[in-house]
Amino acid sequence: MPTTEENGRKILIVDDNRDNRELVVKILQRQGYRTCEAIDGEDAIDQAKAERPDLILMDISLPKIDGMEATRQLHAMVEFSATPIIALTAHAMRGDREKALAAGCCDYIAKPINIRELPAQVASHLNG
Repeated sequence: MPTTEENGRKILIVDDNRDNRELVVKILQRQGYRTCEAIDGEDAIDQAKAERPDLILMDISLPKIDGMEATRQLHAMVEFSATPIIALTAHAMRGDREKALAAGCCDYIAKPINIRELPAQVASHLNG
């Protein structure tokens, strides 16, 4: 059952793979979160401005603008400077976590995601 803190919190899911987005949306909506979606880095920036999410799950390998550059651009904007952005990516090579954190991501979740752990990982950045 969703907690009061989770109810109404909005999460932007950025991934160019529809199946990945749908899975994350399903998991998070079951926890009481509201969701919005973006399919590339440019769309992520546009959706963030329009939707004002409380947290962003950002794929790193995206068309147009990659997730790291989109993260840097978002954090450069005053309105998103404190918004938690979590890298959600299949990039699990040595050094990728550090690169994502250096770009401004507050956490790094490797794909395939653990559907049991994702809600707690998201909640820790919203409630902490």
